[in-house]
Order: sequence, then C-alpha cells, then structure tokens
Amino acid sequence: MAHITLPEYEEMPPRVQERARPIMEKTGQLGEIFRLMAVREDIYFATDGMVQTLLLAETELPFTTKERIALLISLENSCKMCVDVHKGIAKMLGMSDEQIAEALEGIDAIQCEPGEKTLLRFCVRASAKDNYKVRQAEIDAVREAGYRETQIVEAVAITGYFNYINTLSNVFGLGRDSAA
Repeated sequence: MAHITLPEYEEMPPRVQERARPIMEKTGQLGEIFRLMAVREDIYFATDGMVQTLLLAETELPFTTKERIALLISLENSCKMCVDVHKGIAKMLGMSDEQIAEALEGIDAIQCEPGEKTLLRFCVRASAKDNYKVRQAEIDAVREAGYRETQIVEAVAITGYFNYINTLSNVFGLGRDSAA
C-alpha cells in the first residue's frame, strides 16, 4: 500500500486519462507507478517520455539487454515492485522464462555473450552511489567489449532511469502490503 494517496482514474488530469484509457481497457486497472506519476501531470509525461524512448522504442540495444538492465538495477535497489513489473514486461518483449530467471539470479547466471556481461556489470557499477568514481578505463573496457559510445550512453541512461523510478517506488512504498 502506497504511503501517499494515489489518484483513481477519474481523478487524473484529462491528458493522463487519455494515456491511461487503453491500459484500463486492456487490463482493467492501472499500476501503482502509473497512479503515482499521475499525481503530477508534468512528472507523468516526463517519465513517460523516458519509458517510450529508452525502454519501448527499438534502439541501439536489444530489448533483452534493456530488460536485463531493468531487472538487475531494480534488484540492486531492492525495488520489488519494479522487479515484478519488469518480469512481465520482459516476457511481453520476447524474453523466455529461463532468460528472466537467469537475470534474477544475477549477471553470472545470464547466458549471453561475454561482452554483454561486461556492459551489465558496468551498468550495476554505474548505478552505485559512488558512480562519480567511474574511471575512463571502465568505460574503455565496455568499448573493448564491442559497444559503441552511443550504446554505452543508452545503457547508462537506462540505468539512471531505474535509479530514478526505483527511488520513487521504494520511497512511496509501492508494491508492498500495508504491513511493510
């Protein structure tokens, strides 16, 4: 149960309702994170822009890599709600149950190219509170693993997005029962 009052569909601004309508028609409900963002229309649309650009659009990184980053960073940040949501999104975007289970076990369990593991480790490193200590050599290692600078920037942007959304979810108690 959220620590603040989350708006119901009828209480949301009309532009947010318009975006929510297809979700409501398809699933019959809106997730807590959607409802949290709807508290402020400007924050909702800024966040939605990041989701559309970084996670749902075809970009330089494959969906499997983006969802592995989502799951790994959400695990790192102990964001149960985001882990649960992204297990479903990963499946919707084509990841198998086995691939999702591997990501939930951690980088060493993931069956992928060694270069992708280098990128994933870098993302976990970039998500840390001391990310200001990241050195050129760490970025060079990701480049040497086969990633272009534009892909590295995308991966770090996704990492930053999950630090942001995990913080919102965790602070406001989303995805937890009322006893938590």
